[in-house]
Amino acid sequence: MKLLLGSNSPRRNELLSQLGYSFTKVKIECDEDFSSAMPVEDVAGFLARKKSLAYDSLGVNEILITADTVVIAEKTILNKPTDQEEARSMLTKLSGKSHLVQTGVCIRSLSKGESVETSTTRVTVKELTLEEIDFYIETYKPYDKAGGYGIQEWFGLACVTLLSGSYYNVVGLPTETLFKRLKNDYGL
Repeated sequence: MKLLLGSNSPRRNELLSQLGYSFTKVKIECDEDFSSAMPVEDVAGFLARKKSLAYDSLGVNEILITADTVVIAEKTILNKPTDQEEARSMLTKLSGKSHLVQTGVCIRSLSKGESVETSTTRVTVKELTLEEIDFYIETYKPYDKAGGYGIQEWFGLACVTLLSGSYYNVVGLPTETLFKRLKNDYGL
């Protein structure tokens, strides 16, 4: 079976490589829209599945992995910030509190169909100063990261005080869950 990764994320690419898998990256064009009526805890899995179904070239001997990570603070999804002001607003909202990071993963093949699983990690952030927030935004430009931060960067090293769940889930791919599923369901 040939493994395909439908993600533009360099972090997911690196994590799947570190798990020891050979794979091919495939480009998937898919909007990340969802109904505002959808419960926030369903969004990551919904978007992972939506991305998977947007790829219509799946071959008989191929397994497609797609994923989506969302940050949930006070029952609100914090997407990728579009500019410095939005990133500052997000990080201010996370300051001194805990939030959830959920990554939905969809694994699909023609022989076994699709399966979607969502992993959740609780992240606690220290009280942040405006100087720390601005330093992080200006230095790391976190505009491609849900919630406006990357845990693998300075923010995770200096600002995260507690993590309950998978660290790699927060990076963008729940590696232990994915490894188990690929091994048990596909013999990989």
